[in-house]
Amino acid sequence: MLVSFIETSPIIMELTYILQDIDSAAKTVLEAITSKTLLFNGEMGSGKTTFIKALVKALGSEDTVSSPTFSIVNEYQTQEDSIYHFDLYRIESTDELYQIGIEDYLATNSWKMIEWPDRLGEIDLDATNILTFYTEKTGERRLKLDINERITPNSPMYNENLT
Repeated sequence: MLVSFIETSPIIMELTYILQDIDSAAKTVLEAITSKTLLFNGEMGSGKTTFIKALVKALGSEDTVSSPTFSIVNEYQTQEDSIYHFDLYRIESTDELYQIGIEDYLATNSWKMIEWPDRLGEIDLDATNILTFYTEKTGERRLKLDINERITPNSPMYNENLT
């Protein structure tokens, strides 16, 4: 696993890993993040849900992790905490998020792992960690971590020009 830190503000970390190293990559990310709100960007099939499975395991949960594509949110438990895993792919409006009680989830001090965060619309988030996933031609996965970002409707979720 290749880890590099880029000295900018906010702190950025890049990881390149293969699937066999995903547990180690998840632990590295958990050591670097600064809040319990993680936003997951990347194309369909780029490894977002697979990485969330590794994070949930690293946090000590023995729950079976699956994509909440149809339920929108799944809850997992550790001995000390709850983990809310959102898949917002099917969300078409902010009203739908309010109907599922998104504000209540976001107000907790529990872990929040949100796939397709661009669907959050007008909802502001403080102190987030943005993980952007890329699939390399070699089959490796590349992850970019932006730490402690404040997300507003006018802020970009990720930079597609990552080199």
